Amino acid sequence: MEKRTVCLTGATGHVGFAILKELQNYTDRDVRIILRKDPGYFDGLTCEKVKGDITDYASLLEAFRGCDTVYHVAGCVEIKPGNEDFVYKVNVTGTENVIKACKETGVKRLVYMSSVDTYIPLPNGEVMREVYDYDPDKLEGTYAKTKAEATAKVLSANEEGVLETVVCQPSACMGPYDFKVSSIGSMVRMFSSGKFPITMTFGAYNFVDVRDVAIGTVLAGDKGKGGEVYLLCNKSCTVDEFIRLLAEVCGNKPPRIKLGKGIIDVAAPIMEVYYKVSGQSPIFTRYAIRKLCSNCNFSYEKAQKELGYNPRPLKESLEDTIKWINETENK
Repeated sequence: MEKRTVCLTGATGHVGFAILKELQNYTDRDVRIILRKDPGYFDGLTCEKVKGDITDYASLLEAFRGCDTVYHVAGCVEIKPGNEDFVYKVNVTGTENVIKACKETGVKRLVYMSSVDTYIPLPNGEVMREVYDYDPDKLEGTYAKTKAEATAKVLSANEEGVLETVVCQPSACMGPYDFKVSSIGSMVRMFSSGKFPITMTFGAYNFVDVRDVAIGTVLAGDKGKGGEVYLLCNKSCTVDEFIRLLAEVCGNKPPRIKLGKGIIDVAAPIMEVYYKVSGQSPIFTRYAIRKLCSNCNFSYEKAQKELGYNPRPLKESLEDTIKWINETENK
């Protein structure tokens, strides 16, 4: 049987790399990835590397030719003051380029990596399921606004017989392969060291293993229905539960210092200045605190039913994350 070819954008990122790893398990397809530059951690992975950029339309035409499915994962996640135009160029204009190039080259399916940040939290912890209407003006932050606009464009591009589009929306991704060290990766490293024996008496979020997001994304490409949205998340947990579980996994003593929201609210602006000066990935920002206090009760029931998506327990994810960090940093 002749192999088909799929193309992946954003392979150098946390989620993108996990998807590339997952695609190694499929022998029925050849994998092509688009790179601006090779970061050097693709050794041992079977894929065709094509130089390109989602903001460069001509390079997309070259990369997509002969492909039947495109996984569009590339995007700008880290938002810095004054960076808004660049974020829009990547997240919105880049996605427009991908859609147009897919149609011009005859790609059959486009799987887009959106985010739960595009959702307006429901009150009182109500369960949140997939939505199909997105209003950037009702969202906070450049990242959320641009992802919402791009998501709407992907859904409106769905056309049976021309291009079927499927949207995946992960919650807060964590796990192995975090080469660039995300904000969650920074938090895991900080608390796993045992040097910060603190926890928080407030806040919760929905953490999902990046490998499960990768599995769900490939399944969405194979089984997902055109014009549909799939939440790829897990069960929500409190920040305190997360930190205590991490301490247990690392063999550290449970945190003995409990910080309330009032203290964190005062500290957050100071920490933002520190992140800016040090160049570290932001963890405790005012925006992050607001997110931790908002509804994160997302349901993956639809993805489970239609795709066969089943996220692993958080403890397993933390164990594998710590193992990967230790193996990677001790090389």
